[in-house]
Amino acid sequence: MGVYKDRVTIYEVAKAAGVSLATVSRVINNQTNVTPETKKKVEDTIARLGYKPNALAQGLATNRTTNIGIIIPDTNYVHIANLLSGMIDIGKIYGYQTTLFVTKHSKEDAKDIIGKLITSHVDGALVFDDQLPLEDILRITNYNVPLVAIGHKLIGEKAASIYLNFEDSLKKLILDHFSKVQDSIQFLHLPNSGNLMDQLERVAIETAPEGKCEILNCSDSYHETYTQFVSYFKKVNHGIFICPRDSLACAIQNAAIDIGLKVPEQVQVVSIIGTKYSSIARPTISSFDLDMYQVGARAMRMVTKLLKGELENKEFTFTSSYVLRASTKE
Repeated sequence: MGVYKDRVTIYEVAKAAGVSLATVSRVINNQTNVTPETKKKVEDTIARLGYKPNALAQGLATNRTTNIGIIIPDTNYVHIANLLSGMIDIGKIYGYQTTLFVTKHSKEDAKDIIGKLITSHVDGALVFDDQLPLEDILRITNYNVPLVAIGHKLIGEKAASIYLNFEDSLKKLILDHFSKVQDSIQFLHLPNSGNLMDQLERVAIETAPEGKCEILNCSDSYHETYTQFVSYFKKVNHGIFICPRDSLACAIQNAAIDIGLKVPEQVQVVSIIGTKYSSIARPTISSFDLDMYQVGARAMRMVTKLLKGELENKEFTFTSSYVLRASTKE
Protein backbone atom coordinates (compact mmCIF):
# COMPACT_ATOMS: atom_id res chain seq x y z
CA MET A 1 0.00 0.00 0.00
CA GLY A 2 1.30 3.51 -0.89
CA VAL A 3 2.46 5.93 1.75
CA TYR A 4 -0.53 8.27 1.31
CA LYS A 5 -3.09 5.48 1.82
CA ASP A 6 -1.26 4.36 4.92
CA ARG A 7 -1.88 7.71 6.63
CA VAL A 8 -4.73 7.53 9.11
CA THR A 9 -7.17 10.44 9.14
CA ILE A 10 -9.46 11.77 11.85
CA TYR A 11 -12.39 10.57 9.74
CA GLU A 12 -11.15 6.98 9.92
CA VAL A 13 -10.68 7.23 13.68
CA ALA A 14 -14.23 8.54 14.14
CA LYS A 15 -15.66 5.78 11.93
CA ALA A 16 -13.68 3.01 13.63
CA ALA A 17 -14.65 4.26 17.11
CA GLY A 18 -18.27 4.85 16.13
CA VAL A 19 -18.26 8.50 17.23
CA SER A 20 -18.40 11.93 15.60
CA LEU A 21 -15.44 13.98 14.34
CA ALA A 22 -16.07 16.52 17.09
CA THR A 23 -15.87 13.81 19.76
CA VAL A 24 -12.50 12.63 18.47
CA SER A 25 -11.30 16.24 18.47
CA ARG A 26 -12.51 16.75 22.05
CA VAL A 27 -10.53 13.72 23.17
CA ILE A 28 -7.42 14.91 21.36
CA ASN A 29 -7.74 18.34 22.99
CA ASN A 30 -8.37 16.86 26.48
CA GLN A 31 -11.77 18.48 26.85
CA THR A 32 -13.93 17.33 29.74
CA ASN A 33 -17.30 16.99 28.00
CA VAL A 34 -16.65 13.38 26.97
CA THR A 35 -17.62 10.35 29.07
CA PRO A 36 -14.77 8.19 30.39
CA GLU A 37 -16.05 5.21 28.38
CA THR A 38 -16.12 7.18 25.10
CA LYS A 39 -12.73 8.74 25.82
CA LYS A 40 -11.15 5.32 26.36
CA LYS A 41 -12.75 3.93 23.20
CA VAL A 42 -11.38 6.83 21.12
CA GLU A 43 -7.93 6.61 22.74
CA ASP A 44 -7.78 2.86 22.12
CA THR A 45 -8.77 3.42 18.48
CA ILE A 46 -6.10 6.13 18.06
CA ALA A 47 -3.46 3.79 19.51
CA ARG A 48 -4.59 0.84 17.39
CA LEU A 49 -4.64 2.81 14.12
CA GLY A 50 -1.51 4.82 14.88
CA TYR A 51 -3.26 8.14 14.28
CA LYS A 52 -1.29 11.41 14.62
CA PRO A 53 -3.45 14.49 15.41
CA ASN A 54 -3.14 17.48 13.07
CA ALA A 55 -4.38 21.06 12.94
CA LEU A 56 -7.78 20.04 11.56
CA ALA A 57 -8.52 17.78 14.52
CA GLN A 58 -7.46 20.45 16.98
CA GLY A 59 -9.34 23.17 15.13
CA LEU A 60 -12.66 21.29 15.24
CA ALA A 61 -12.77 21.64 19.01
CA THR A 62 -11.15 25.04 19.46
CA ASN A 63 -12.70 26.78 16.40
CA ARG A 64 -9.13 27.66 15.40
CA THR A 65 -7.26 26.29 12.41
CA THR A 66 -3.75 27.29 13.57
CA ASN A 67 -3.41 28.58 10.02
CA ILE A 68 -2.14 31.97 8.83
CA GLY A 69 -3.11 33.11 5.33
CA ILE A 70 -0.42 34.96 3.34
CA ILE A 71 -1.30 37.19 0.37
CA ILE A 72 1.56 38.04 -2.02
CA PRO A 73 1.66 39.31 -5.63
CA ASP A 74 4.02 36.64 -6.98
CA THR A 75 6.48 33.91 -6.02
CA ASN A 76 9.11 34.54 -8.69
CA TYR A 77 11.12 37.23 -6.92
CA VAL A 78 14.02 36.63 -4.53
CA HIS A 79 12.94 39.34 -2.07
CA ILE A 80 9.47 37.77 -1.79
CA ALA A 81 11.01 34.31 -1.31
CA ASN A 82 13.12 35.74 1.53
CA LEU A 83 10.01 37.33 3.05
CA LEU A 84 8.11 34.04 2.91
CA SER A 85 10.99 32.16 4.51
CA GLY A 86 10.88 34.50 7.49
CA MET A 87 7.11 34.11 7.83
CA ILE A 88 7.11 30.33 7.53
CA ASP A 89 10.08 29.77 9.86
CA ILE A 90 8.58 31.87 12.65
CA GLY A 91 5.13 30.41 12.04
CA LYS A 92 6.50 26.92 12.65
CA ILE A 93 8.09 28.03 15.91
CA TYR A 94 4.71 29.28 17.15
CA GLY A 95 2.87 26.19 15.88
CA TYR A 96 1.14 27.77 12.88
CA GLN A 97 0.73 26.46 9.37
CA THR A 98 0.61 28.87 6.43
CA THR A 99 -1.56 28.99 3.33
CA LEU A 100 -0.38 31.01 0.33
CA PHE A 101 -2.68 33.19 -1.79
CA VAL A 102 -1.08 34.70 -4.93
CA THR A 103 -2.70 37.67 -6.71
CA LYS A 104 -0.43 37.64 -9.81
CA HIS A 105 -0.41 41.46 -9.92
CA SER A 106 -4.09 41.51 -10.89
CA LYS A 107 -6.55 43.70 -8.99
CA GLU A 108 -9.47 41.56 -10.13
CA ASP A 109 -7.73 38.37 -9.07
CA ALA A 110 -6.82 40.05 -5.79
CA LYS A 111 -10.49 40.59 -4.92
CA ASP A 112 -11.20 36.91 -5.54
CA ILE A 113 -8.15 35.94 -3.51
CA ILE A 114 -9.34 38.01 -0.54
CA GLY A 115 -12.69 36.23 -0.74
CA LYS A 116 -10.93 32.85 -0.77
CA LEU A 117 -8.81 33.82 2.22
CA ILE A 118 -11.88 34.86 4.22
CA THR A 119 -13.82 31.68 3.40
CA SER A 120 -10.83 29.48 4.23
CA HIS A 121 -11.33 30.33 7.92
CA VAL A 122 -7.72 31.24 8.62
CA ASP A 123 -6.92 32.51 12.12
CA GLY A 124 -4.96 35.51 10.85
CA ALA A 125 -3.59 37.06 7.68
CA LEU A 126 -0.38 38.64 6.37
CA VAL A 127 -0.64 40.86 3.29
CA PHE A 128 2.31 41.93 1.13
CA ASP A 129 0.82 43.36 -2.02
CA ASP A 130 0.97 47.11 -2.37
CA GLN A 131 -1.22 47.08 -5.47
CA LEU A 132 -4.22 46.25 -3.32
CA PRO A 133 -6.35 49.27 -2.40
CA LEU A 134 -6.65 49.86 1.32
CA GLU A 135 -10.43 49.34 1.24
CA ASP A 136 -9.94 45.82 -0.15
CA ILE A 137 -7.49 44.94 2.61
CA LEU A 138 -9.94 46.27 5.21
CA ARG A 139 -12.47 43.69 3.99
CA ILE A 140 -10.37 41.07 5.77
CA THR A 141 -10.66 42.80 9.15
CA ASN A 142 -14.42 43.22 8.62
CA TYR A 143 -14.64 39.44 8.97
CA ASN A 144 -12.83 39.55 12.32
CA VAL A 145 -9.58 38.18 10.88
CA PRO A 146 -6.51 39.74 12.56
CA LEU A 147 -4.25 41.22 9.92
CA VAL A 148 -0.72 42.57 9.47
CA ALA A 149 -0.23 44.58 6.26
CA ILE A 150 3.30 45.07 4.91
CA GLY A 151 3.77 48.26 2.92
CA HIS A 152 0.49 49.81 4.04
CA LYS A 153 -0.14 52.03 7.04
CA LEU A 154 -3.05 50.29 8.68
CA ILE A 155 -3.81 50.28 12.41
CA GLY A 156 -6.94 49.09 14.20
CA GLU A 157 -8.23 46.73 16.85
CA LYS A 158 -7.55 43.75 14.58
CA ALA A 159 -4.96 45.33 12.29
CA ALA A 160 -1.29 46.26 12.38
CA SER A 161 1.26 47.29 9.76
CA ILE A 162 4.90 47.22 8.76
CA TYR A 163 6.18 50.16 6.71
CA LEU A 164 9.12 49.73 4.34
CA ASN A 165 11.07 52.99 4.22
CA PHE A 166 13.10 53.36 1.02
CA GLU A 167 12.37 57.09 0.73
CA ASP A 168 15.06 58.38 3.06
CA SER A 169 17.82 56.34 1.40
CA LEU A 170 16.71 57.42 -2.09
CA LYS A 171 16.58 61.11 -1.14
CA LYS A 172 20.02 60.94 0.44
CA LEU A 173 21.53 59.17 -2.57
CA ILE A 174 20.17 61.75 -5.02
CA LEU A 175 21.17 64.74 -2.89
CA ASP A 176 24.63 63.45 -1.95
CA HIS A 177 25.72 61.75 -5.18
CA PHE A 178 23.55 62.59 -8.18
CA SER A 179 22.33 66.18 -7.74
CA LYS A 180 25.54 67.79 -9.05
CA VAL A 181 26.36 65.49 -11.95
CA GLN A 182 25.56 66.37 -15.55
CA ASP A 183 23.72 63.15 -16.35
CA SER A 184 19.99 63.08 -15.72
CA ILE A 185 18.47 60.29 -13.64
CA GLN A 186 16.40 57.69 -15.48
CA PHE A 187 13.88 56.03 -13.15
CA LEU A 188 12.58 52.76 -14.59
CA HIS A 189 8.80 52.44 -14.50
CA LEU A 190 7.23 48.98 -14.68
CA PRO A 191 3.61 48.14 -15.51
CA ASN A 192 1.67 47.33 -12.32
CA SER A 193 4.67 48.50 -10.30
CA GLY A 194 2.61 49.11 -7.16
CA ASN A 195 2.25 51.94 -4.66
CA LEU A 196 5.82 51.75 -3.34
CA MET A 197 7.50 52.26 -6.71
CA ASP A 198 4.97 54.91 -7.73
CA GLN A 199 5.77 56.78 -4.54
CA LEU A 200 9.53 56.47 -5.08
CA GLU A 201 9.16 57.80 -8.62
CA ARG A 202 7.59 60.94 -7.14
CA VAL A 203 10.34 61.17 -4.53
CA ALA A 204 13.03 60.98 -7.23
CA ILE A 205 11.38 63.69 -9.36
CA GLU A 206 10.86 65.99 -6.37
CA THR A 207 14.38 65.47 -4.95
CA ALA A 208 16.41 65.75 -8.15
CA PRO A 209 17.21 69.20 -9.59
CA GLU A 210 14.39 70.43 -11.83
CA GLY A 211 14.32 68.57 -15.13
CA LYS A 212 17.07 66.14 -14.08
CA CYS A 213 14.87 63.08 -13.47
CA GLU A 214 12.97 61.27 -16.20
CA ILE A 215 10.66 58.25 -16.09
CA LEU A 216 11.61 55.49 -18.50
CA ASN A 217 9.06 52.75 -19.25
CA CYS A 218 10.44 49.25 -19.05
CA SER A 219 9.29 45.63 -19.11
CA ASP A 220 9.47 43.47 -15.99
CA SER A 221 11.67 40.99 -17.82
CA TYR A 222 15.44 40.63 -17.85
CA HIS A 223 15.61 39.61 -21.51
CA GLU A 224 13.24 42.31 -22.78
CA THR A 225 14.98 44.98 -20.70
CA TYR A 226 18.38 43.84 -21.95
CA THR A 227 17.22 44.05 -25.58
CA GLN A 228 15.63 47.46 -24.96
CA PHE A 229 18.86 48.87 -23.54
CA VAL A 230 21.13 47.41 -26.16
CA SER A 231 19.18 49.61 -28.60
CA TYR A 232 19.12 52.50 -26.12
CA PHE A 233 22.89 52.52 -25.60
CA LYS A 234 23.53 52.57 -29.35
CA LYS A 235 22.03 56.07 -29.27
CA VAL A 236 22.92 57.27 -25.75
CA ASN A 237 26.32 56.37 -24.27
CA HIS A 238 25.85 57.57 -20.67
CA GLY A 239 23.32 57.92 -17.86
CA ILE A 240 22.21 57.14 -14.30
CA PHE A 241 19.57 54.42 -13.99
CA ILE A 242 17.50 53.63 -10.90
CA CYS A 243 15.81 50.23 -11.19
CA PRO A 244 13.07 48.62 -9.08
CA ARG A 245 14.99 45.33 -8.77
CA ASP A 246 18.55 44.13 -9.20
CA SER A 247 17.60 41.67 -11.95
CA LEU A 248 16.67 44.64 -14.15
CA ALA A 249 19.77 46.51 -12.99
CA CYS A 250 21.79 43.52 -14.23
CA ALA A 251 20.04 43.73 -17.61
CA ILE A 252 20.95 47.41 -18.05
CA GLN A 253 24.49 46.92 -16.82
CA ASN A 254 25.09 43.93 -19.11
CA ALA A 255 23.63 45.76 -22.10
CA ALA A 256 25.96 48.71 -21.48
CA ILE A 257 29.04 46.49 -21.15
CA ASP A 258 28.16 44.44 -24.23
CA ILE A 259 27.89 47.64 -26.28
CA GLY A 260 31.35 48.63 -25.05
CA LEU A 261 30.42 51.22 -22.42
CA LYS A 262 32.13 51.42 -19.04
CA VAL A 263 30.39 50.95 -15.69
CA PRO A 264 30.40 53.17 -13.63
CA GLU A 265 32.43 55.71 -15.65
CA GLN A 266 29.75 56.18 -18.33
CA VAL A 267 26.76 54.27 -16.98
CA GLN A 268 25.75 54.15 -13.30
CA VAL A 269 23.13 51.67 -12.12
CA VAL A 270 21.27 51.41 -8.80
CA SER A 271 18.73 48.81 -7.64
CA ILE A 272 16.05 49.86 -5.17
CA ILE A 273 15.39 46.34 -3.89
CA GLY A 274 18.72 44.60 -3.45
CA THR A 275 19.06 40.83 -3.08
CA LYS A 276 21.90 38.32 -3.41
CA TYR A 277 22.16 39.23 -7.10
CA SER A 278 23.46 42.68 -6.18
CA SER A 279 26.57 41.04 -4.73
CA ILE A 280 27.12 38.28 -7.28
CA ALA A 281 26.70 40.43 -10.42
CA ARG A 282 29.89 41.64 -12.08
CA PRO A 283 30.38 44.52 -11.54
CA THR A 284 28.50 44.34 -8.24
CA ILE A 285 25.38 46.52 -8.11
CA SER A 286 24.78 49.38 -5.69
CA SER A 287 21.41 48.92 -4.00
CA PHE A 288 19.10 49.81 -1.15
CA ASP A 289 19.34 46.77 1.09
CA LEU A 290 16.62 45.71 3.51
CA ASP A 291 16.49 42.29 5.15
CA MET A 292 13.20 40.88 3.85
CA TYR A 293 13.62 37.70 5.89
CA GLN A 294 13.47 39.82 9.04
CA VAL A 295 10.44 41.69 7.66
CA GLY A 296 8.62 38.37 7.24
CA ALA A 297 9.71 37.15 10.66
CA ARG A 298 8.54 40.37 12.33
CA ALA A 299 5.20 40.23 10.49
CA MET A 300 4.53 36.68 11.69
CA ARG A 301 5.43 37.56 15.28
CA MET A 302 3.10 40.54 15.13
CA VAL A 303 0.12 38.58 13.82
CA THR A 304 0.54 35.81 16.44
CA LYS A 305 0.57 38.47 19.19
CA LEU A 306 -2.41 40.18 17.58
CA LEU A 307 -4.30 36.87 17.76
CA LYS A 308 -3.67 36.72 21.50
CA GLY A 309 -4.46 40.40 22.09
CA GLU A 310 -0.87 40.97 23.23
CA LEU A 311 0.44 43.28 20.47
CA GLU A 312 1.23 46.66 21.99
CA ASN A 313 3.08 48.35 19.11
CA LYS A 314 0.89 47.97 16.02
CA GLU A 315 3.18 49.90 13.70
CA PHE A 316 6.77 49.00 12.82
CA THR A 317 9.17 50.49 10.27
CA PHE A 318 12.08 48.89 8.44
CA THR A 319 14.45 51.43 6.87
CA SER A 320 16.67 50.48 3.95
CA SER A 321 20.35 51.34 3.77
CA TYR A 322 22.25 52.36 0.65
CA VAL A 323 25.14 50.00 -0.12
CA LEU A 324 27.75 51.41 -2.48
CA ARG A 325 29.10 48.80 -4.86
CA ALA A 326 30.92 48.82 -8.19
CA SER A 327 28.03 50.01 -10.40
CA THR A 328 28.14 53.61 -9.09
CA LYS A 329 30.83 56.17 -8.42
CA GLU A 330 31.78 57.12 -4.87
